[in-house]
Order: sequence, then structure tokens, then C-alpha cells
Amino acid sequence: MNMLDKTSRRIIECLQCDATLSVQQLAEAVGLSPTPVWRRLKALEDAGVVRARVTLMDREKLGLAVCVLAHVTLVRHTEGVVEDFERMVRTSPEILECASTTGESDYLIKVVAPDMKAYDRFLQERLFRQPGVASIKSSVVLREVKYDTALPVPR
Repeated sequence: MNMLDKTSRRIIECLQCDATLSVQQLAEAVGLSPTPVWRRLKALEDAGVVRARVTLMDREKLGLAVCVLAHVTLVRHTEGVVEDFERMVRTSPEILECASTTGESDYLIKVVAPDMKAYDRFLQERLFRQPGVASIKSSVVLREVKYDTALPVPR
């Protein structure tokens, strides 16, 4: 089976819209019986194309009114500094995304918090205490113009 043939791409598109679809529902959507759809889905999962099936939440309805994009610059990139920073990122539930970047900063992180006091507490207790952090430039998100998690599936 070609991993990303037309049918597999359709399965991926359907799952990106609704991860709760059953194999039966996926089969109906792509025009196959459930067994071949299950096999394709299993192959996509085994190959790591489908990493996880998740449910998206409304952060504001969960009381996370503040969203901040923070540019983090490290003092140096010596052994351990990068690893320690990235470990802290992975263990901080407030940090939703982190990308190592080129340009003026080393990382761009997306942080959510209930309010600005909570974000300040996060800065003081987590980021500023992280060895190797030289500077943090925060930009508060006023509104999200586009928030989409579905990836464009190559044809």
C-alpha cells in the first residue's frame, strides 16, 4: 500500500476534522469496508503519520484567558544549557508549543495562563530561574485570527 494514496489522505483529512470517528464511520466516509480502513489506519499509526488522536479544548472556557508568545534567548549554547531548557519546556504544562528558531531569539514558546499575574508568576518561578536564559520578550495575544491544527495533506 502506498502510504499516502488518495484513500489514506482522505482518512487523514477525516481524522483531522474529528478524531472521534469510528473505523466504521471512516469506512463510510472513504467508501471502503471497515477492515481495509482499519489496516490503513494501523499502518499510518505504525509509521508515525498519525501520532495521536486528541480533543481540542477552548482555553478561555477552561479559564486560560491569557496567551503569550515569548521569544527566549539563551546566554550560551554550552552542554547542558539547551538540554535543561528543553527539559523544563517539556515539563511545563503552561507551555503549549516550543520551537527552536533562527533570528534574534533561540526559542519561541506559546504560553497560556489564567491571567497576567499567573503569567508573571510563571516567568518568575520557571523561566527566570532557568540557568542560561538571557532574555525573554513577551507578546500578549490580543486575539487569535486563525487557530487550526489540521495539516495540509500533500496530494
